[in-house]
Amino acid sequence: MTLSHNSISVLILIITLFTITINGQLQILRRQRDAKLPGGASPTSTAGSPLARSQAELARTRGVVGPQATDGSVIVIMTAEIDNFALQFKISAPPSELLPTAQNGATIKPRNGGAGVTPGVNGINVLLHGDGGETFFDFANQEFQNGLMGVVIMAPNDKRFWGGGSGNLRTDGALHASLVNTLIRQVLPEVLKFDQTKVYFTGVSGGSLLLAGFFLPMYAETYNTGALLGCGALPPQVNPSQNFGRTLTTMRIHFQATQNELPFLQPAIAGAVVTYADTALKAGGNSAEVGRKMTVDATPNGAHCAFDGKDFVSGVQLVSSNYARIMFGTGDVPGIGNVATSVYENNQTYKSGTPVARATQGTLLGKATKP
Repeated sequence: MTLSHNSISVLILIITLFTITINGQLQILRRQRDAKLPGGASPTSTAGSPLARSQAELARTRGVVGPQATDGSVIVIMTAEIDNFALQFKISAPPSELLPTAQNGATIKPRNGGAGVTPGVNGINVLLHGDGGETFFDFANQEFQNGLMGVVIMAPNDKRFWGGGSGNLRTDGALHASLVNTLIRQVLPEVLKFDQTKVYFTGVSGGSLLLAGFFLPMYAETYNTGALLGCGALPPQVNPSQNFGRTLTTMRIHFQATQNELPFLQPAIAGAVVTYADTALKAGGNSAEVGRKMTVDATPNGAHCAFDGKDFVSGVQLVSSNYARIMFGTGDVPGIGNVATSVYENNQTYKSGTPVARATQGTLLGKATKP
């Protein structure tokens, strides 16, 4: 069969459009906004930019900067450059677990996909801070707990908002989730000896929005360990990975809130709890078994993140210091009580009357879209 000139031109056009589409899908995780949203965070900081340099300086000089953690571990503060984006991070680990490349102020890039490095026996607890970054500077998870070393990462934009944007609209969520995953899988093994099957997570406020709304739907099945989502959560904002539901039947997830949670977060947290719980059941999970691993609590009589009933900083520290009790133990937290109530059995409400673990009109915020 002989194709006419016009037919060949059309065929070339179709192939070109198909190639552009495929390339676009491959690159979509690396896209970001070109401009700042009103009241929101700037686009993600790029390597070598003034913003990246100022963030690196801030990470090294503000708050807990070491050289020693409260338990005697060594604190190292570094910059990761991933696909021309820059992220600041801190490690708190015993000296024996740090590799020679773990140098304060140094910049590290992904190499060899994390292969060929020395494995360790301890795991890590990766914390994503709340909007503004206070918990990054405080390094609330610096203490070595239950075989987990502390890692905290700074959100890479001017306002230090994980996922960018503002409020519950996290416009760079998929990008930031991808960067965090690459940092864990391909950067941290270059500077720290750790067991990559023992990577756990902590979210605080905006960090919990990124974890629940983006990171876990995209990557939970890669880790299948545990996540403590403090004072914030979103239903999945991206199409989850193929085995997300099955992962939720075995993964340890705890949602922790307070009685006076921010009004716009109350339905968002409930929406995440309901969606996660329903997704696990639809994937074949048993409510009794899943409920032992997926728990929620809003007992503390405090404001946003004030889990001790006093203030943000001390409240976050209380929960972080009791991470092992919550995630691996009985769930008994001093000053709060037992927080390990099944998502299927929790009947609490916020002081506003909004249910903590039941869907209400307008609870399921947003519709899952491709990242």
